[in-house]
Amino acid sequence: MTDPRFFRSHGPFTVAELAAMTGAELVGAGDPGLAITDLAPLDTAGPTQVAFLENRRYLSGFRSCRAGACLVAPEFVPQAPEGMALLVTPRPRRNFARIGQAFFPPEPAAPGVHPAAVVDPAAELGDSVSIGPGAVVAAGARIGARSEIGPNVVIGEAVEIGEATRIGAGASVSHALIGARVHIYPGVRIGQPGFGFEMDADGPFMVPQLGRVIVEDDVEIGANTTIDRGSGPDTVIGRGTMIDNLVQIGHNVVVGRGCIIVAQVGISGSTRLGNRVVLAGQVGVAGHLEIGDGVQIAAKSGVNRSVPAGVAVGGAPAVPIREFRRQIAAIKRLGRRSEGDT
Repeated sequence: MTDPRFFRSHGPFTVAELAAMTGAELVGAGDPGLAITDLAPLDTAGPTQVAFLENRRYLSGFRSCRAGACLVAPEFVPQAPEGMALLVTPRPRRNFARIGQAFFPPEPAAPGVHPAAVVDPAAELGDSVSIGPGAVVAAGARIGARSEIGPNVVIGEAVEIGEATRIGAGASVSHALIGARVHIYPGVRIGQPGFGFEMDADGPFMVPQLGRVIVEDDVEIGANTTIDRGSGPDTVIGRGTMIDNLVQIGHNVVVGRGCIIVAQVGISGSTRLGNRVVLAGQVGVAGHLEIGDGVQIAAKSGVNRSVPAGVAVGGAPAVPIREFRRQIAAIKRLGRRSEGDT
């Protein structure tokens, strides 16, 4: 059960209402008027909760599930427990997320500036902006209407924040233009100088980093992620991109629209990602590369050359995914031979 101390429910919703909001087909012997009060996993869901099944590996749990309603892919309908209301849809997980958004929409912070915040008189605040305790908003910064600046956030000089953007506790934003409906999680660092240096007889010295960070609308940036400002060109994060926790994005990187970047990825300077690129966990991408639209890169891969659009790669160095799988199979065969020789 969802803990009401942390999440305020906007339910209940009837099974019929859930079907209407997701476009799912309601089948089975369940009561369409049953009030659903919460969401839960298959193995713990009770008679007034909704669950979902999309992956065959959880089929045994579905057969014994006690949920009052379940979002289910069409091929699993014959396996349903007797009496369960079935919401049949080809995308159960996606529609489960939609139901979750209906039950638990984001709770807006109370508008106003906390007495412990410091807002420069030359900063501009839109209507219904919330500024938390300890936050600092520097001169010339512009915060769009209904945006939320959390505790101890630092917004640098002349930074622009779009409407309905949320910035979590302890984050800092400098040398940046942030779009609307962006969610920046706690501890994020945006706009720090990129790692650019030259060498002379005395050793390395830093090259001035004179660019910006541009974050387009509807982007999510996970906790403790760092995005360096450009060295002259801008660092750009495209609209609708989702970035996990603990990601490092170097200077001058351009990330396209609708990309997914999973935890502990590092993208070196001046690399360009196309649209809808997926980088799985701990991928490392070298600098000055071109990663095409729709590319998928497997976890822990090291990418040291450009990848054309639509290609899946894996390994270190990364190769086309079929070749990577053949490499893994060959290593396993060598291991079995080695065991046989002992």
